[in-house]
Amino acid sequence: MQDQRHGFVAAKAQDQSRDADRRGYAAALPLAGAALILGLSWHAARAQEVGEDGLIHAHGVSTFGELRYGPDAGHLDYVNPDAPQGGEMSMSWSSGSFDSLHPYSRIGRAAVLSTVFFESMLEGTADEIGSAYCLLCEDIAFPEDKSYVIFTLRDGVAFSDGTPMTARDVLFSYEILRDEGLPSFRATLPLTISRAEILDDRRIRFDFNPEAPLRDRIQTAGGLPVFSEASHIASGLAFEDSRLEPLVGSGPYVLGDVDPGNRIVYIRDRDYWGDDLWLTRGRNNFDSIRIEYYGDGLAAFEGFTAGNYAFRQENSSQAWANNYDFPALDNGTVIRAELPNGNIASGQSFMINLRRPQFQDVRVRSAIAHMFNFEWTDQTLFYGLYDPIVSFWENTWMEAEGLPSEAELALLEPLRDLLPETVFTEEAYAVPLSDPDRALDRRQSRRATALLEEAGWTVQDGVLKDAAGTPFTFDILLQTGSSENQAIIDMFVQSLTRLGITATVTNVDAAQYRERTDNYDFDMTYFRRAMSLSPGNEQNLYWGTRQADDIGGRNLMGVKSEAVDSLINVLLTSEEQSDFLAAAQALDRVLTTGRYVIPIYQWNISRIAHARSLHYPEALPLFGDWPGWQPDVWWYEE
Repeated sequence: MQDQRHGFVAAKAQDQSRDADRRGYAAALPLAGAALILGLSWHAARAQEVGEDGLIHAHGVSTFGELRYGPDAGHLDYVNPDAPQGGEMSMSWSSGSFDSLHPYSRIGRAAVLSTVFFESMLEGTADEIGSAYCLLCEDIAFPEDKSYVIFTLRDGVAFSDGTPMTARDVLFSYEILRDEGLPSFRATLPLTISRAEILDDRRIRFDFNPEAPLRDRIQTAGGLPVFSEASHIASGLAFEDSRLEPLVGSGPYVLGDVDPGNRIVYIRDRDYWGDDLWLTRGRNNFDSIRIEYYGDGLAAFEGFTAGNYAFRQENSSQAWANNYDFPALDNGTVIRAELPNGNIASGQSFMINLRRPQFQDVRVRSAIAHMFNFEWTDQTLFYGLYDPIVSFWENTWMEAEGLPSEAELALLEPLRDLLPETVFTEEAYAVPLSDPDRALDRRQSRRATALLEEAGWTVQDGVLKDAAGTPFTFDILLQTGSSENQAIIDMFVQSLTRLGITATVTNVDAAQYRERTDNYDFDMTYFRRAMSLSPGNEQNLYWGTRQADDIGGRNLMGVKSEAVDSLINVLLTSEEQSDFLAAAQALDRVLTTGRYVIPIYQWNISRIAHARSLHYPEALPLFGDWPGWQPDVWWYEE
């Protein structure tokens, strides 16, 4: 067990917990989510009542138990209800440019925060898991079996152009997303919703497919963005066409100034229909939100030190350790802070494209993973600021740990013939623990060589070749401007040469990177996936066999596994909380054992720096600073 990383993680977590206590942070924040999901009954009361029509009527729905907020809640717990309105929030973006304000099309590159124009029937919160409340709607009505749902629009909901929203707009939005929207909508909606029907100007009914997951049916229908049908017709464009004049929505911000590729400004809609709702109180406080685009991370950081924008989330350990010593910090004009985060840890990995023949064997993928030395990399390149990542649900109760539980085995045993034996051992989630004093750990190198030989690869004249004499080569695709990733890759490539593997690195701009990844034209690339604390239909998009060959899809790795498909199905159809948890842990175990990624590092805190005039509430939500926290609940005050 000394070669397993989990003990290292546990020890480091204890150290972080002690540090958090000293800083006054909510060290137990990640456990709050566990208590929330495990301590409540799946079918608990939801502040709902049965109407004369025999339907359940509610102001919100919850996957995992009671809603945190009642219908008469004054405001969200993590906002400042008395926050002043005014001023500007400004941020940067350095991962490519933009040429579109249409976030629901695959054509073009949408600007950051361009979803701010639109709202949906239901909206989640940042301090609950699996809950959603009426935003555009005033009532949700559904039968006990959830075979359909009826949403009733609030009286007075209006688009930003002043026109009233009707059920016709909701139907139009659903149908066009289903037929012409992003691949994720086109894949999910037909499987979940069988039909939609307008009942009157303010009511719309969605009927669900009987085989659709019961758990998140209503959230799927209620989470769709709503656009003005009239604005789409007036645009004269096909829905999927890129555009710099956005569709009209009902959101709290409208377009201010746009300089394609350089800057975008959103301004608060002074006539926003929803200002008086409890769900929006203390939010949307800035008069304007400005996003400055930079060519790379270095230029963006220099822009921050020069005062060109006011908020920065720092994702580079090198910068955090070495670069935050400029005058504005010394004189207090800029403040920096580390905040706890109870969300799934932000994990970085390099992803393997299973469509490539040299990566078909799990032993080959495992051998490559053995050559990445996290311990040395963390100490040498990351200043000891990161943790190893061992799970797709890192920092949560859904992480697979130790040997499979009895509940997991009940799901895994019928699939044994489809799975590597390591799934049933503690190696399922463990990544090799390497020597922190040497970039190349010879022990791991020997283990990698043995795995490659088992898979039929041997070194011939210093070059790793298969039985047919084909050399083992592959290319790593990176987006230009990622200096920290480049440093990691350089070390990794050098380690692979000791195995006789030739790995090259290709850097491309943002547009080329998207084009190539959309078409799966890569061998290995950078990977960061935002997993859900309430995993549902998106799991089919990420790992499902049916989505593996969809151009522009989200199964970038090309996973095609009957076992994975089976576990996703159990995850989606579980009616008991214990079954759901077992399915999530078993799926994590199988995905991790599949060695589809080379895990690099993770962190479960947020490192931010901001102008002194920007403020946020003392009460942090479960999810920390993302999503729905910044700039949503911040405010400007000198």
